[in-house]
Amino acid sequence: MAAPFAVDHDSGECLEFWGTRIVVRASADTTGGAFTLFELGTPLLDATRHVHRETDELYHVLEGEHVFVCGDAEFTVGPGGTVFLPHGVPHSHRRVVPWTGRLLGMTFPAGFEGFFRVLAEAAATGEAAGAAYERASEEHGVTWLGEGD
Repeated sequence: MAAPFAVDHDSGECLEFWGTRIVVRASADTTGGAFTLFELGTPLLDATRHVHRETDELYHVLEGEHVFVCGDAEFTVGPGGTVFLPHGVPHSHRRVVPWTGRLLGMTFPAGFEGFFRVLAEAAATGEAAGAAYERASEEHGVTWLGEGD
């Protein structure tokens, strides 16, 4: 069982890689493996079509208009809106206004923060982004798909 904890609005594990900044508010360690909670801020990259082997995602929109496509469903979600993306279903995310927006993301089970940690470490050591994404994806069960897949 995890111990209770609190994180202030300006606290958390800050992970930065190639212009992206993610703040982990709750991790596998702090939640006893129950979930991961992270904030994605501006500039925010689009996520092209991909599928998670085991990780479910829930996003709550803090700022901006976002389009999520999950399987055959498309959702346009603005501030205050929430979207659920189950594992095993191909999905993507884009912002209506490129590079803008802020999301609060939650993944189940916990541990997906490791994906972002791999990228942050790679960026800090000068590893190529493509190789780092490939390694992080393999380690965390993400398969990137082409538009027709």
